[in-house]
Amino acid sequence: MTDPSEPAPRRRAILLLLGIVLIWGANWPIMKVGLGYIPPFWFATARLALGALTLFALLAALGRLRLPPRADLPVLLSVGLLQMTGFLAMANLALLTVAAGRSAVLGYTTPLWVTPAAVLLFGERLTPLKALGLLLGLTGLAVLFNPLHFAWDDRRQLLGNGALLLGALLWSGAILHIRRHRWAASPLDLAPWQMLLATVILAAVAVPLEGFGWARWSWQLGAVLAYNGPLATAFCFWASTMVSRDLPSITTSLGFLGVPLCGVLISALWLGEPLTASLTAGLAAILAGLALVNLADQRAG
Repeated sequence: MTDPSEPAPRRRAILLLLGIVLIWGANWPIMKVGLGYIPPFWFATARLALGALTLFALLAALGRLRLPPRADLPVLLSVGLLQMTGFLAMANLALLTVAAGRSAVLGYTTPLWVTPAAVLLFGERLTPLKALGLLLGLTGLAVLFNPLHFAWDDRRQLLGNGALLLGALLWSGAILHIRRHRWAASPLDLAPWQMLLATVILAAVAVPLEGFGWARWSWQLGAVLAYNGPLATAFCFWASTMVSRDLPSITTSLGFLGVPLCGVLISALWLGEPLTASLTAGLAAILAGLALVNLADQRAG
């Protein structure tokens, strides 16, 4: 395994992180549109199936398609079950009732779960700059969440927001495991198998819950699936595993906060979701937190 402290893997990881932020950020409003044509579990199933097919074809073309080694089965299971199956299912369910921008924010509350575990369990050092960046990032999330104006009597909103927080918790478990796992194969070699596992599980849930007459076919749905399969799934899930492996857990989780930043802005521009004063203040705090974390990484390097 390549030493994650080396400059080249870190530069690559940062570039991958930027790509993830742009693609996944835009995908929140895209998923919201897609759910008007396909129910949530079948949407997640189709997305992961297309992503798996894309990566299986790529690995076959590269001559690298092989069964995953036994040593990597734990991380195959954790990513496949927690990040791909759990997070995607919760996100799609929530988007049925929660605005795309808000969903993007709550879905990326991973620092709330990753940071204490990384510090307390794994001994990762929380430098003053990173601590301040973390505080600003979490403050931004709190401002965006704005619990004082939340409709606590709306059961559908409660379930939707709760599903997003549960999805964030599940993904955080995968991030922590990825960080500590000793890799035998590369993340690219494992990704299609993780997606295949998630596809089978989600399809098994979708059949009894949503039946088979599950989609209204149109060019819009085709475009949504084309974006979600090769880009938002095949590329981004592999890239997120690389980033989680090559950067510290706290840096990774805070870097992913750029996704809701893009998600909120694109949702406001495309779907007309309101860009309120509290939303603007929260985004500014998140940007400041990201800048401080990146500065702390540069100084450490």
